[in-house]
Amino acid sequence: MFTSVLMIEKPLTPEDVEFVTTLHGEERISFVVLLQPRGDQADVLLRAIDDVAMGELKEAVREGEEPEGDEARETAQIGLEYSLRALRDAGSEAIGQVIENHPLDKLTTVVEEAGADEVIVLTAPHYVEEFFHRDWASRARHKVGVPVLKLFAHSE
Repeated sequence: MFTSVLMIEKPLTPEDVEFVTTLHGEERISFVVLLQPRGDQADVLLRAIDDVAMGELKEAVREGEEPEGDEARETAQIGLEYSLRALRDAGSEAIGQVIENHPLDKLTTVVEEAGADEVIVLTAPHYVEEFFHRDWASRARHKVGVPVLKLFAHSE
């Protein structure tokens, strides 16, 4: 069985589930899902810039209204359970956890413990972070010893 560590920022959409579960054709896939809720990092400005770059001006204005830190943890746990159930319903094995601090350190540990074959980073575009190679996928490529695939999540 092929094992993928799947890093996400929000619950998987049905399109995301279909996409990641069919990446390797008919091969059965086991997923270890890591969901990081929005943290207390001062990245509201970066997210707003990304929204503006994508032409989503209303979203840019609302960035400060999204739950952060502890408030986001409960929502993240619900989103993780939803995503795990969707992956299982699609025929894959799936376990996961909400991660908060040092997501790339946790990713490295999970890759080693699971004997993962790859890492899939499934996020919305983050143009500023990507330009400076500070996004999860760029940084993960230097930390984990397996291929890292960056995919853009579908929006609702």
